[in-house]
Amino acid sequence: MTRIKRGSIARTRRNKIRFFASKFRGSHSRLTRSIIQQGLRAFVSSHRDREKKKRDFRRLWITRINAVIRGIEVGSSYSKGINNLYKNQLILNRKILAQIAISNRNCIFMISNQILKNRV
Repeated sequence: MTRIKRGSIARTRRNKIRFFASKFRGSHSRLTRSIIQQGLRAFVSSHRDREKKKRDFRRLWITRINAVIRGIEVGSSYSKGINNLYKNQLILNRKILAQIAISNRNCIFMISNQILKNRV
């Protein structure tokens, strides 16, 4: 059987992989075996961190809302505030509440006063 030279096929495959690793440093951007390993690791990390970013932002929003709610009322907390929102059917998600808390605290005061009126 004759020998088949895979030069062009192998080169295109390596170049395709090398395209993703062009920003890596050292041998991670030059050696094929190292490129493959680093590329797989980078894809795993990017997938994991996309999910982690969602968690981190939710934590940040909750922290901001909690700080504003504690500043408005003494003895109140984030969980009580969210519970009161749901009881009064003022459904706002945490992202919007955090943006309101930062940009316009008067609006948060109005929302909390509305809740307090409905509670009595």
